Amino acid sequence: MGKTKIKTEQTNEVEVAVEAKVPTSKGSKKKITSGTLYIDATFNNTKVLFGDKLGNSLFWSSAGSLGFRGAKKGTPFAASKVGDFIGTKAEQLGVKDSDVVIRGVGSGREPAVRAFMAHGIEITSIKDVTPVPHNGPKPKKPRRV
Repeated sequence: MGKTKIKTEQTNEVEVAVEAKVPTSKGSKKKITSGTLYIDATFNNTKVLFGDKLGNSLFWSSAGSLGFRGAKKGTPFAASKVGDFIGTKAEQLGVKDSDVVIRGVGSGREPAVRAFMAHGIEITSIKDVTPVPHNGPKPKKPRRV
């Protein structure tokens, strides 16, 4: 996001702190009413991407990009903060309903969806596309002693 600069002005011996405005994007010119929410919940992180129905990504966030470090990135609390952040941005864009595609087995699967839904966006479908191996890799040979 960037650091905000704080300017101080003195008026009649009273110090007033005025925050400098951070340049933010003015938003998209077109209003999106429906889209797709992609959640990638691993053991170490939770990544959330919001895209339109055509597959174009609009915005994304992750627990690491919100300031969580180390083992805290994989917690349900961090995932709910990511879902809340994406829900706020989607609400500003005018999104009414969304599909959800979840991938991964991390602990942030449900909290991210619940925090996204808290912004009044209706979930039309939830799809789980977690890759599951059919047989997996060949096991190791037994140890001979």
